[in-house]
Amino acid sequence: MDKELYIIRHGETELNKQGIVQGRGINSDLNDTGRAQAEAFYAKYKDVAFDKVYTSELKRTHQTVKGFIDAGLPWTQLSGLDELAWGTWEGQPNDENAMIAFKSIMEKWTSGDYDARFEGGESPADVIIRQKQALEVIRSAENEKTLLICMHGRAMRLFLCLLTGRPLSEMTEFPHLNTTLYKVEMTGDQYVITEFNNTDHLK
Repeated sequence: MDKELYIIRHGETELNKQGIVQGRGINSDLNDTGRAQAEAFYAKYKDVAFDKVYTSELKRTHQTVKGFIDAGLPWTQLSGLDELAWGTWEGQPNDENAMIAFKSIMEKWTSGDYDARFEGGESPADVIIRQKQALEVIRSAENEKTLLICMHGRAMRLFLCLLTGRPLSEMTEFPHLNTTLYKVEMTGDQYVITEFNNTDHLK
């Protein structure tokens, strides 16, 4: 094994709670529940010998791993880990119109149209391009074996497809809650998920 990746989704934000679409363009803070989730994750994993923390450039990921950063772990922000941009839907309520629109675009993605996007937003193909760049940074960093990576729900699903070689049409096969953990072992070009959608720290 060359590296071990602890990949988590950020904690809950008030927009998560209200069912408002966030995406890359909305830089929201964690709410009280999200901060409690972050503290619970830190309490369970603070003794893991992480070499580095990687986050997206959005503060909800920074706040989720604040305990590790405050403890002195080296930290790098990578825009490649940002959430998919939902374009004109960002900041909109998850109402009936949104449900119809999202169902339509999900059907396109499931059928293999990875270039489909909302107006002003990103497609899965766009996100994968920047995720490959982020992954190259993570892969090429020598002396970094055990890594904590905090990112976003849709982006995490795409990233796990990228790592495991699954088609992007299967992104929904990776469920997640706020602060869900996926643990992945990297050996050469092989990535194996050793913990799947783990939320034991929230119990």
